[in-house]
Amino acid sequence: MTPTLHCFAQSGNAYKAAMMLDLCGQEWEPVFVDFFKGATRSPDYLATNEMAEVPCYTEGPLRLTQSGVILDYLSEKHGQFGGSTPEERREILRWTLWDNHKLTANLATGRFMQLFLPEEKRNADVIAFLMGRAKAAMKTLENRLSDRPFIIGDQLTTADLSCAGYIYFLEEIDIDIVDWPNIGRWRAAISELPGWRAAYDCMP
Repeated sequence: MTPTLHCFAQSGNAYKAAMMLDLCGQEWEPVFVDFFKGATRSPDYLATNEMAEVPCYTEGPLRLTQSGVILDYLSEKHGQFGGSTPEERREILRWTLWDNHKLTANLATGRFMQLFLPEEKRNADVIAFLMGRAKAAMKTLENRLSDRPFIIGDQLTTADLSCAGYIYFLEEIDIDIVDWPNIGRWRAAISELPGWRAAYDCMP
């Protein structure tokens, strides 16, 4: 049975898992979740993922949620992008947790409020606060990439895929990648890897 990924194209978190699947060369099928019509909170979907989120990865009886867990599982399964030493494994975990708390948390929420909330519900002050925090996190990432091609060193790891998820949507929120040269170079390097596809090309 072909593994599936419950997802939708605007989700950077789902895209993290989709990138990993593509870069590992694994066959998979997307299962569209109509997030904008409340599908993640439907009884059927809650039976699939009690956290009411995407992504959700299924492989036979196996069901995994949370992008970091999916990335870790696929890394172990395929023997790719997981680091080669215990020290690198801890660094991958450190940057994945940082991304979830600092980068994705602010960038994804700010983008959602700016692009997808009805205009009358948008709060400019809240959006500015979130984007300010997101850019502060991007500065940390920009500095990290100043002397290395990838976050952990010379090779791509799942830490890169975790942090890159929402970086591919920056143009939608008018963040000019030119202002972030190290992040821009890093993002382009990931895009050039065999098997990589853009979010809107691999997810419905």
